[in-house]
Amino acid sequence: MRRRYPLWLGGTTVVCLLLFVLADRLWALPDPQRVRSVLILAQDRTPLRAFADNEGVWRYPVTLDEVSPLYVQALLEYEDRWFYWHPGINPFALVRAGWQWLRGGQIISGGSTLTMQVARILDPHDRSMAGKLRQMFRALQLEWHYSKSEILTFYLNLAPFGGPIEGVQTASFAWLHKSAVDLSHAEAALLAVLPQAPSRLRPDRHPELAQRYRDKVLRRMVIQGIWSQAVVDDAMNEPVMHSRFQQPMIAPLFAERMKSQAFAANVARLQTTLDANAQWAVDNVLRTRVGGLPPKASIGVLVMENTTGYVRAYAGSADFYNAERFGHVDMVQAVRSPGSTLKPFLYGMALEDGLIHSASLLSDVPVKLHDYAPQNFVRHFSGAVSVTEALQQSLNVPAVDVLQRLNPSTFVARLRNGGIVVSFPEQAAPNLSVILGGAGTTLEDLVRGFTAFARKGISIKPRFLSDEPIVERRMLSAGAAWIIQDILRGIPAPEGSVNVTGVAWKTGTSYGFRDAWAVGVNDAYTVGVWTGRPDGTPLPGSFGAIAAGPILFDVFRALPKQRDVNTRRRPLEVTQTDICWPLGESAASTAPEHCHVRQQAWVLDGHIPPTLPHLRQYSWSAGLQTYWVNPLTGLRVTAACSAPQRVARQVAQWPLELHPWLSNALLSTINLPKFDASCPLGSEYQEGTQLSIRYLDDSTCLYLPKVGEAQRTKSVTLDLHAEGGIGQYFWLINGELIGKVVGQQGLRYTFERAGDYDLTVFDAAGGVDKVAIRVMTP
Repeated sequence: MRRRYPLWLGGTTVVCLLLFVLADRLWALPDPQRVRSVLILAQDRTPLRAFADNEGVWRYPVTLDEVSPLYVQALLEYEDRWFYWHPGINPFALVRAGWQWLRGGQIISGGSTLTMQVARILDPHDRSMAGKLRQMFRALQLEWHYSKSEILTFYLNLAPFGGPIEGVQTASFAWLHKSAVDLSHAEAALLAVLPQAPSRLRPDRHPELAQRYRDKVLRRMVIQGIWSQAVVDDAMNEPVMHSRFQQPMIAPLFAERMKSQAFAANVARLQTTLDANAQWAVDNVLRTRVGGLPPKASIGVLVMENTTGYVRAYAGSADFYNAERFGHVDMVQAVRSPGSTLKPFLYGMALEDGLIHSASLLSDVPVKLHDYAPQNFVRHFSGAVSVTEALQQSLNVPAVDVLQRLNPSTFVARLRNGGIVVSFPEQAAPNLSVILGGAGTTLEDLVRGFTAFARKGISIKPRFLSDEPIVERRMLSAGAAWIIQDILRGIPAPEGSVNVTGVAWKTGTSYGFRDAWAVGVNDAYTVGVWTGRPDGTPLPGSFGAIAAGPILFDVFRALPKQRDVNTRRRPLEVTQTDICWPLGESAASTAPEHCHVRQQAWVLDGHIPPTLPHLRQYSWSAGLQTYWVNPLTGLRVTAACSAPQRVARQVAQWPLELHPWLSNALLSTINLPKFDASCPLGSEYQEGTQLSIRYLDDSTCLYLPKVGEAQRTKSVTLDLHAEGGIGQYFWLINGELIGKVVGQQGLRYTFERAGDYDLTVFDAAGGVDKVAIRVMTP
């Protein structure tokens, strides 16, 4: 016989349900997932930095699978063993709590389920009958709208653990210094009981009391047969340590930068690409190096993974807490003068355009180009240098010369297209100084650009989140990038640093020693280092190779090793061949007598450009010079001479500006012979005797006068004279042009300092003579 229920019972149920639905609409449940605090995580979910909400609450959000099962077991057994079966309210627990209250005259237990505890966190109330009814209503709402797993997750993230700490993950890091997924039995029991009396049981204030309550939970787990007696005995031997709450502060400036993205995405936690191990390694390097910095100086370091573009380490300053060092200023994003760090891109573009190869002859000599007179950092000049030497030694004059041919505006445009944003003052245009630091860029952009040397000429934008799109730009051809990387690998490690094999690197120093840079790339990583004062105050003597270079190699040495990464496979378009100076062409196509210096060069697509025509204040450039001689005398003749016959000869000439740096033996091979006696008398040809400096030789020594009472400075003046040669005389001291005269006129020059001076004169026909003199103090 079917059991019948009274009609009024069904009607009452429907009415109650309708009233609940109406109440649910009128008094909506507060959103349990509202974002109040933000946590920035490393790739392995290590907390980097947390940002409290407006009320100062710290919460590290977690999911259920990111918490140890031991904690879930202890929590449910101690707080609500019927959690998965009741509808949010456990009537038996409420009856028990009421009976205890009536019998004892005070509240012994609240009878609250986990759902009710979440309800009270979301909608606080007083401990009264009305408050309890309100809590029960909110609990029913939770069960109506969310699953049990979701409600349990709310508890894991919202439960109070003392002071401003909410959530089991926050408590685990605060009191145990570990993630909640790694909890032991004793630690799980401790965190399960703390929310019962979070202020009274705080381990940093009352570790003994906290341990007693923890042991109570452990004994309960044995009684219920969930954990064995042996496991619990071991757990009880673990003391509750007095632990001080300290927020994680790993890569704080990076985390602050990521906070805005978390707020924009309305997420409570943001998992970034930062590698916690790599970040710790970089931080250890900075802790070691910061003591050796000048006062108020800082450091910026950025580490990128070449294959993915992931940012693996980010140090915006040397010490975030040091106000004197401007620790709050992020120097990874600061716009600063890049010094010479752009030179590899300049030579790479010139290679790509067919202007040079790796051993092209360049001139490192004093020069003025369009009223711009670049100087080398070391304040002296090397004369004839190859592209490889010019880049490895970071010589300024050759770089300015190559930039002039490439065009500054073109160079800057190609940099920007490749990912390096170069900025200038308002209404200023790119000029020749850009290659020496006469512009602005960031460490972030420089590192992005240098990734091209490990990625076949394609740069990759830094990626801070794994789901960010990959943004790649063509900076150089694969062949040009490989050649430049090979050249940069030949730069030795800084003095005193442990060499790290396979690092191609470049330094830079801005004008006035305001910025010191070192950027390097190997198969796995690209690393950039900046050091200086964030306020732009000069630090004399602090230049890239000394200040930033050692830090760069320390970082490379400390980074986690990566396997099976190799970007050193030489592209097919890159070949090696011998070339000859001064013509710059291949040795195979150069006559032996014209091959004065033999070099080995990397070339692109088999193209071997000749030595560039030199755009200087002189008229003579490298190339084959044809002249005629009288075969009977071997002396030079022209059509105006009456020699019975002429024979053509050729000589490979060096750029005239390099003559002061050539050896006397080499000069003797390229000087043209004197004119034959058959040439017309009284003509310029009869004046063409051997060019020589008069009255001075290598033994000449001049003395500066003593400074008397009427003489405030001391100097010595010398009249310079030469004879022979043809046309104008060009006079140089230490390779720098000091004047030119016509015919036999002299040139007066004043020496104001003691030292050794190389005195050179050459004429319009390429004749040259030089002597070395010394100026001394009395």
